Amino acid sequence: MNHTSPSQPHPAEWPETQELLGAEERGLPAGRHEFHKEHLMAQIHDDLRTTHGTPAAPAWQRDPQRDSQRNPFLRRNVLLPAMACAVAAAVVGGFALAGGAGGNGEGKTPLATGPALTTQVGTADAKAAPELLNRISLASADTSGPTVDDGQFIYIASKVANTYPRTVDDKTTVVSEELHTRQVWQSPDGKDGWLIEPGQTSGQGITLAGEHPISAAYNSLVKLPTDPDALLKKIYQDNDPSKGVARDQAAFVAIGDLLTESYPPAKLAPALYKAAAKIPGVVAVDDAVDALGRHGVAVARLNEADGQREEWIFDKKTLAFLGERMVQAQPPEDGPIKRGTVLFTSAITERAVVDGNKQLPSQVG
Repeated sequence: MNHTSPSQPHPAEWPETQELLGAEERGLPAGRHEFHKEHLMAQIHDDLRTTHGTPAAPAWQRDPQRDSQRNPFLRRNVLLPAMACAVAAAVVGGFALAGGAGGNGEGKTPLATGPALTTQVGTADAKAAPELLNRISLASADTSGPTVDDGQFIYIASKVANTYPRTVDDKTTVVSEELHTRQVWQSPDGKDGWLIEPGQTSGQGITLAGEHPISAAYNSLVKLPTDPDALLKKIYQDNDPSKGVARDQAAFVAIGDLLTESYPPAKLAPALYKAAAKIPGVVAVDDAVDALGRHGVAVARLNEADGQREEWIFDKKTLAFLGERMVQAQPPEDGPIKRGTVLFTSAITERAVVDGNKQLPSQVG
């Protein structure tokens, strides 16, 4: 049994993306992959976190040795409501309990790096956001969502690339990873799964099996309220203010995570968009580009703590979700990151329900 929502590949129109696709493969020193992963997500979200009341240091000033001790497999390093972190939580559990390929920085598929991805910062329009989100909600209501039975797995494939500062011989430059495929499998109860991503795992991948918070697993998502007000209230309640993430920003990122590495049930998807419209600071962006170079409109929110803007990108005609990116929309106070730097970019290429862990949709009979 297979439910699939493919995204047809398009030629990369983004010049920077083309450069990365053609970047020459270069080996990296042992142990640096963990540092890279930590930096890339730290630069995206982690600057706004606090530790025991002390503001976090800028990512580019952090100690690589200390950072590498933290989990390198998290796609994001911000601590969000549990309901929005199914995949991230699964990765934590799988890494801690199973060890897995690459647990010691060995055996991982290396990634090349190239010049930092940059883009024109699109114009933000706060007044246009509610209407755009209403249209997206209506469009999503016409799309059938998945039904996932016990024993099946949700499969999500995407193209991703991250940007981070790299210091060599006391000289810091900003580099972007080679655009690469990320594949995630997750059981409906959230207790089993698999991850394959170059730079983070070997070619065979790593198990996500283990005991970990499962409130964002598919079985839990079907129980969430589909009334937008009740849903947003739940998202706010599940946010842990002790993590130092601003309340509205955490809610926006939480919904964004459900749009990317989750497969929301049909009745939940429209409510997510209507709930997002109620979050202060949400804007519409006239033009944004996903990791495959596809231009679209975006729903976004600026994190005032670090000037970084998260953008959910939608097809201009069908309003289908394409992917997301994080853009440095305002000049940072210090550090090597410049305005217009794309700190993270993704494009969903396929979502499907498959009959087994590590099974591909093409293998489903």
